[in-house]
Amino acid sequence: MSVNKVILVGNLGRDPELRSTPSGQSVCSFSVATTDRFTDRAGQQREQTEWHNIVAWGKQADICSQYLKKGRQVYVEGRLTTRQYEAKDGTGKRYRTEVVAQRVQFLGGRAPAGLDDGTADFNSGPDAAPPIDDEDIPF
Repeated sequence: MSVNKVILVGNLGRDPELRSTPSGQSVCSFSVATTDRFTDRAGQQREQTEWHNIVAWGKQADICSQYLKKGRQVYVEGRLTTRQYEAKDGTGKRYRTEVVAQRVQFLGGRAPAGLDDGTADFNSGPDAAPPIDDEDIPF
């Protein structure tokens, strides 16, 4: 048995970007920052911020692009995936690790109209996010 599950609560680092695959499926990408606060060995308070790349598909992508904005707090539940691509400058292979969102919940404010609990949970089934083919990636 294996588990690939990610749960994040953080703030958007930029406005979401909505694109479409050649087949017409919506895909929305955005970044979420999470900050860990701790005391180091010298007793000093420290912060460490991690940036997470998030990808939402289908109707969930449309809703995320419409309602999420830079700075908004969000809950994201999903799975990790890493894809490989060729650098545009021809310098070789690059890798990008992303969280494929299966559930996104808007936090820190009033819920958007029509989403009474702030949840955009439209892609949680077994075929929620299709396998990503390089030809389907619009960026």
